[in-house]
Amino acid sequence: MKTFNLALLATAAMAALAGSAQAQDDCLIGISMKTLGAPYFAAQEQYAREYAEEIGCKTVSADAGDDLNKQVADVEDMVAQGVDALIINVRDSQGLVPAVNAAAAAGVKVIAIDSTIDPSANIVTLVQSSNTQNGQLVGQWLADQTKGEDLKIALLSGDQGNEVGQERRLGVLAGLIEGQLRNGGKASFEIVGQGWGNWGNEGGLTAMEDILTANPDVNVVLGENDSMLLGARNALRAQGLENDVLLVAAADGQREALELIKEGEYGATGLNSPRVVATTAVDIAKQAIDGSLDENTPKVTYTTPAAITQDNVDQYYDENSVF
Repeated sequence: MKTFNLALLATAAMAALAGSAQAQDDCLIGISMKTLGAPYFAAQEQYAREYAEEIGCKTVSADAGDDLNKQVADVEDMVAQGVDALIINVRDSQGLVPAVNAAAAAGVKVIAIDSTIDPSANIVTLVQSSNTQNGQLVGQWLADQTKGEDLKIALLSGDQGNEVGQERRLGVLAGLIEGQLRNGGKASFEIVGQGWGNWGNEGGLTAMEDILTANPDVNVVLGENDSMLLGARNALRAQGLENDVLLVAAADGQREALELIKEGEYGATGLNSPRVVATTAVDIAKQAIDGSLDENTPKVTYTTPAAITQDNVDQYYDENSVF
């Protein structure tokens, strides 16, 4: 009968485990965020970092502070640190292309998230919710809720020139037009003003105050994200108008917005989960590092779209969500 040296086997097993741990430690993922100043982006960074570490990768993270030059420097620094993959939410769709392409040329697997990047960028894929599809679903819901009403819409946008914001507002408006045509054979609404809220609560508050000064008869506020719309709600409450105005957001699904939807104080928002976007990007990054990623992975990876309303909010609400 063949005999085994248990001590040697134990030593070999421990060495194998150590080697496995070392292999995991050798996986380094960089996370470059254009800003952590907005709750959505802060949650996105946290989910990406926590999930990467959960599956055995170390992480290095940087906040560009909404500064293109800072983000370029962040990317260059991460490449110098030897990251295997880079998850990046870009500040400028064209301005980051040279830095991204330099990272890819150095062997880094680059996955863009949320914000669109120019097609000339050498990325593995862009992971995002479909702003167009989400927007259309929200717009169709708005059309169904306001049949026959004369709509005076205040539009709250993020920042000028931002492709994501443009996709979101045009998606909602396209859905609204299609819904009105389907319901009554004609389409009619007025955008009484556009304010720039820089994606945040305070910006939404200020923009809404400015719009209300000239347009007190607003009856719909359309925000390109929940955070600005929550700020706008405070401006409406200050003037006693919160019960006269329907609130709809093109995207996000922020916890506070979902709580208001449950209570009937907020109309609808598009599903743009920072957790789903972030963890999907990390999974793709890990597969790219390991060499197991499907070679047919598309250049854009969309999460499942949905309009979150009082009818389905319980499917998406999580009281423990960080966003």
